Amino acid sequence: MHHSSMSNFTTNIAAVSHKPSQVSRTTWGRCGQILAMGMIFSLLGACATTRSIDPESTTHYDASYDFSDKKEIVDSLTQSLLGSPSIPTETVKPIIVIYGIDNETSEHISTSGITDDIRLSLIKSGEYRFINRKQRANLQEEADYQYAGFVPPEQRVTEGRQLGADFILSGTLRSIEKKQPKQIRLSKRKLVYYSMNLELTNLETGEISWADNVEIARESSRPIIGW
Repeated sequence: MHHSSMSNFTTNIAAVSHKPSQVSRTTWGRCGQILAMGMIFSLLGACATTRSIDPESTTHYDASYDFSDKKEIVDSLTQSLLGSPSIPTETVKPIIVIYGIDNETSEHISTSGITDDIRLSLIKSGEYRFINRKQRANLQEEADYQYAGFVPPEQRVTEGRQLGADFILSGTLRSIEKKQPKQIRLSKRKLVYYSMNLELTNLETGEISWADNVEIARESSRPIIGW
């Protein structure tokens, strides 16, 4: 019995003394894996590049809305309005107030960028004038300040001289998205359709004097495995 107990005691000591080396090897092995992964990601990061792109070029990285789509929409609708015979501009430049474009897509799209670019193009054409609707509160605040006695009477703006709009510019941006159904495949395919509708409403009669739309449909495909 005494010999058996001593033998078990010796075996336990040997096992305990052997564990640190196993733990040490396991720890160093994991550290090596982490370091190796870190080096791989560092090398991948070092391969990142940046380059300038011509804003006039058509560039798409996926099927989603991008700056090339905005340019196509702005150019098409601007040319349509400038060429429309229903809005005479020969004698008097029509005055437009923008009431924005409703975004009915599932994406976060700044539609004000579309109307800003359309307004800029129409102003540059010299055929239309615009009221700055966004600055109405500031205009009123500045006029109130001038008439509060802080500005000499001869330097105050004349009230009741702001321009009245002839037309309201408004529109709607919609989209339809279709994804490839789940099945065994090597890539994911997605189809996106955009429809941009713009209209010019006569402020006096309520009639839609001009309207047009732009349609964009695009399909993208990307591999199942990839970055």
